Amino acid sequence: MTDQFAGVMNEVFRQLGTPTRGGIVCIVDHASNHIPDDIDLGIPAHLFGEHMAFDIGTEAIAEILARDHEIPAHIAAVSRLVCDLNREEEAAGLVPETSDGHRIPGNAGADREARLTRFHRPYHTALAQWLAVAEPALILSLHSFTPQLATSDERRPWEVGVLYNSDDRAANIAMPLLAEAGLHVGDNLPYSGRHLNYTMNRHAEAFGRPYLGIEIRQDLAATPLDHVRWARLLAGVAQRVALEAM
Repeated sequence: MTDQFAGVMNEVFRQLGTPTRGGIVCIVDHASNHIPDDIDLGIPAHLFGEHMAFDIGTEAIAEILARDHEIPAHIAAVSRLVCDLNREEEAAGLVPETSDGHRIPGNAGADREARLTRFHRPYHTALAQWLAVAEPALILSLHSFTPQLATSDERRPWEVGVLYNSDDRAANIAMPLLAEAGLHVGDNLPYSGRHLNYTMNRHAEAFGRPYLGIEIRQDLAATPLDHVRWARLLAGVAQRVALEAM
């Protein structure tokens, strides 16, 4: 434990707070830009601060949700450049050889099975066990997106996106609430949960658990004050969604 609200912590994930059965929990697959010391990706250090390495702002928001809003969090502790935890085991991008137009030489020819065994499977096994004990009323899945693609000059207009696959119960409740808060809301935008939803497909949809997939635009989640605001907003929205989605 690192403090009074921390739980399990290892090189793959952190669990903050203690779930209350029938409560709300948060999952953050791309929270960290950490690269283990024994893995050399062969890319410039400044790229580890870019979106290609992690979802900027999400770790801080999840920590505040756990500390101040009683929403425990399961938070990835390794960069998606090492192993993308929100991908199927057979997905080509699980151990990416390119990202945002950059080659990742250290992943070319990498031992894929070793990455699965060391990172992907322990993350999801622990998450499955955590959720089985929690039996949550709602899962909040937290991600963030860039204001524009590296390959495009077109700005993304959405300030927040709500993602879902087959189960749209929570999404349909949350989108009007977010719009009422004055936000430009993307319905399965800028990404579609019908194509990129592995963790929620496995741990939520497969069990009939309501979930709310949130994508925050990164320029709106850049400062500590932004993190506090998003945590407060998402906690309120999640609480209303949990009540109505049951």
